[in-house]
Amino acid sequence: MKHLLKTILIALLPVFVYAQDTAVVKQQAQLIANASVKADYKIIADHTYPKIIESVGGKDKMAATVKQAYDIIKTQGISIEKVSIGSPGKFYKAGTEIHCLVPETTLLNSSNGKMLLNANLLAVSRDGGKFWYFLDINQSTYNIIPKLFPNFNKNLVIPEPTQPVKQ
Repeated sequence: MKHLLKTILIALLPVFVYAQDTAVVKQQAQLIANASVKADYKIIADHTYPKIIESVGGKDKMAATVKQAYDIIKTQGISIEKVSIGSPGKFYKAGTEIHCLVPETTLLNSSNGKMLLNANLLAVSRDGGKFWYFLDINQSTYNIIPKLFPNFNKNLVIPEPTQPVKQ
């Protein structure tokens, strides 16, 4: 009986670990979503993948770049009303990193009405799932994934970005 209990616990261990990691990645993705609505550029920069931070010139410059992008959409009469995070997908080992996709739904307000954008965040952890970086998969980032992630696991299929849909 003791041996059977041990076997069951060992068999279920990956399920418990997976559930815990899913909760952590979703919580951190929601933190980024909330920061997007509140225009908290520092939090967004803190969770931006390090290679992107390096290419921009550091976290302060990244925060300034994000602010500039928000200012541009604001001048076009667009604002972010709400961002919702879905359940993270399957985790994939990619070299020393863990990758997964996190669905994201953004409700935008514009002078033309409300628009809904369904997208994915590429979530990346370098420490076994404790801290997550995020990359918004859009037209400009979709094609640079192989450059950013030389060990990218080809089993993780990233759908092509979609255009906003008028509500």
